[in-house]
Amino acid sequence: MRGKVACIVSVCCMVLLLGFGTAFAQQEIKIGVLIPLSGSMAVIGENLQMAHDFAAKEINDAGGVKSLKGAKIKLIYADTRGDPKVGMSEAERLIVREGVSAIMGAFQSSVSYTSTEVAEKYQVPYLVPNSLMDQITERGFKYTFRVERKGSYWAKDQIDFILDMGKKTGVQAKTIGVVYENTDMGQSIAKAIRKLAPEHGLKVVLDEGYPPKTADMTPVVLKMKRANPDVVILNSYISDAILLMRTIADQRVNTMALLGSSSGYSDPSFVKEVGKLAEYFFDLTEWTTDLKHSPLVAQKNAAFKKWTKDHRDFNGGAAFCYASTYILYDALEKAASTDPKRIRDALATVKITKGPAMIIPWTPIEFDAEGQARGARMLVIQYRDGQRKSVWPANIASTAPVWPMPKWEERK
Repeated sequence: MRGKVACIVSVCCMVLLLGFGTAFAQQEIKIGVLIPLSGSMAVIGENLQMAHDFAAKEINDAGGVKSLKGAKIKLIYADTRGDPKVGMSEAERLIVREGVSAIMGAFQSSVSYTSTEVAEKYQVPYLVPNSLMDQITERGFKYTFRVERKGSYWAKDQIDFILDMGKKTGVQAKTIGVVYENTDMGQSIAKAIRKLAPEHGLKVVLDEGYPPKTADMTPVVLKMKRANPDVVILNSYISDAILLMRTIADQRVNTMALLGSSSGYSDPSFVKEVGKLAEYFFDLTEWTTDLKHSPLVAQKNAAFKKWTKDHRDFNGGAAFCYASTYILYDALEKAASTDPKRIRDALATVKITKGPAMIIPWTPIEFDAEGQARGARMLVIQYRDGQRKSVWPANIASTAPVWPMPKWEERK
């Protein structure tokens, strides 16, 4: 009798263990994603969401997180509405109510700044793909990691590009203007431009911030025309970028260069809306489809284009969201756990040199003690025939730049 009981107990234990094993193998890893999905930023948010979803689908289709017996990544989205307070409350909801193991987001610097505070409070790792504000990684936080280059470094790259173009063409800029949306993102770059430009012999003759969602850019553009800077650096989200470009063309503002700061100027909607007006426009960005550093760039962009309903390319923001999802996946594999603290420790020690995350144009991908990606670099594209062509630095560029831009009256 005892033998039968022991046998029954043994069989039951095996069934229970198999049941638990199956459940474990099927478990989902909840990852929160904070992005603007309504309001004026909804178009951008939709683009970022597609990139995150595409990466998660690839990971899950390839067997999920193998160190967790094939656990699938489940992305839980929260709409920030572009509001820092909403970002804070949604971050807390994702952590407390949804039980996420990590967060990615939140595109707008002001929202990333506040929502990372919440993650730090609850000790949940927060990976920032696309926010420029320097202070995001300058507060001594242990749970915040940023993939993109910080805003003050963007300004340095813009100044370096302007100076390099002058040296190579003999057409040197002497004056500069900066026009920016008066938010944390815009202010970060403008502040750095004010400091760096004079140090390199460039006089700032226009420093013009404007409120978000400005209905009429004519006053701003008329100031630009009167100041007559050799180069204008612009920092705008998508609706403002479109309106500014149209108004600059209407007012026939001629400069050596109009130089964007990614964001709205890299959004796929920009060239669709302004068409030929974008021709010769320069844009500092983190990524473009014609990068030659890895065959993964063309391969993954083609796959994304095929997968999306409207067959869109990656833009910089989307490419970094795609890569960031893979960076977090790498940390999950290392951690072999859904525990936020262990995932945080894994993120702090990642050193990625291969795989889909390497569509980003630097290697290795790793973070310094502040959580800022080491070696992060920027590049400049120029719109040519409606396409974003990399033109700087020369060692990764696919196309020679046209500098200075042709005057409006000289264009066909």
